[in-house]
Amino acid sequence: MKLLMRISLLISISVFVAGCQEEAKLPEKSVFKEDETVQDQEPLKIGFAMDTLKEERWLKDRELFEQAIESRGLEVEIAAANGDDALQIAQAEEMIQEGIDLLVIVPHNAEATAAIVHKAHGAGIKVIAYDRLVKNAEIDLYVSFDNEQVGKLQAEEMLKLVPEGNYVYIGGAPTDNNAHLLKKGVFDVLQPAIERGDVHIIYDEWTEDWAPEQAFAHMLEALEINGNQIDAVIAANDATAGGAIEALAQAELAGGIPVAGQDAELAAVQRIVDGTQTMTVYKPIQQLSERVAALAVDLAKGNAIEPTASINNGKSEVPSVLLEPIAVDIRNLESTVLADHFHSAEEIDGME
Repeated sequence: MKLLMRISLLISISVFVAGCQEEAKLPEKSVFKEDETVQDQEPLKIGFAMDTLKEERWLKDRELFEQAIESRGLEVEIAAANGDDALQIAQAEEMIQEGIDLLVIVPHNAEATAAIVHKAHGAGIKVIAYDRLVKNAEIDLYVSFDNEQVGKLQAEEMLKLVPEGNYVYIGGAPTDNNAHLLKKGVFDVLQPAIERGDVHIIYDEWTEDWAPEQAFAHMLEALEINGNQIDAVIAANDATAGGAIEALAQAELAGGIPVAGQDAELAAVQRIVDGTQTMTVYKPIQQLSERVAALAVDLAKGNAIEPTASINNGKSEVPSVLLEPIAVDIRNLESTVLADHFHSAEEIDGME
């Protein structure tokens, strides 16, 4: 009987001790959940690795993207490599090591920056290609304007003004995938007129790093080779258009030959008002920066996104969101660039 009582007592003590141990564990679980909640409340940090800040357009992108990220209560770290591939990779690596939650990249070299994507993914960080596609890498998302459409708009406007004649094409940087997309759009539109013999491409060159001084040299060469017999110029952006127009001015031809550009830079808009540049293509980059900021938050949190297109980058079909560009000339300058406060009338010399 005494033995049974002792066994019963031992069982009761064991149950009691086990119960105490379970109760002792409860605060630990509760503390873990509270810590997890604190971590969740810490702001996400977005890295923005930019190619360059040497052009007006990219200064605007930097400012607008920073505003879009910070307005959502997030942190942003921004670095620009100014055309140095090795530096851009090093800057991105530093962001990754510092523990960013997502990387947004404007690549200088579409292929070299694939290394950045691999390193980010190795650290569990997703990557968005901003405006320019990274090639040969598993990019999580590409957000840009429809760059083929930009080229098409340029060519369509030129054909309206010059349905027949000698055309000069001054391309962008061959390392930039956008430059290839722009050229494809231009020549898709021009090809029927070329095949009919109405349009003759008498000069066609890439421009390293989109440098205006190289575009100036290209235009001088085109004028010399063809004895100034040029009827239209399509330049890949407003910076290269500016270089071309400077060369035309030196030959006393500025304003007499239609010139197309893109980006709606202030200098280009001023040239449109002055009559030395015919048109530009306006890409409302505030829409771009806002869209990328919103998508960056969704990707970082693991939320579903809805791409509008799929673009092959040589490695995979990249989910993409493409925004619509707008052709701008003197007729719709007020309803586009000015209405969006992209530039003010006070900034544009000669406008009231």
